[in-house]
Amino acid sequence: FLRCNPLCVMCAKRGITRAATVVDHVIPHKGDEQLFWDETNWQPLCKPCHDADKQRLEKSGKVIGCDEHGFPFDPAHHWQKP
Repeated sequence: FLRCNPLCVMCAKRGITRAATVVDHVIPHKGDEQLFWDETNWQPLCKPCHDADKQRLEKSGKVIGCDEHGFPFDPAHHWQKP
């Protein structure tokens, strides 16, 4: 999977090019073997994004950070509301 998807998707959203080293589950599998092996539920992440940003997202439900223009990544952020 990482050979075909070599870059971290979270870094890419920030305009950073960083090698992915972890196959992350978009939806946490929590022991569900079918979800664990579902390749449509996989995403490539670097270890720092997996161990910090993704864990924070799973615990708080919020996407941390902003783009190069200062707009938050979190689609639910109040700045994103019309």
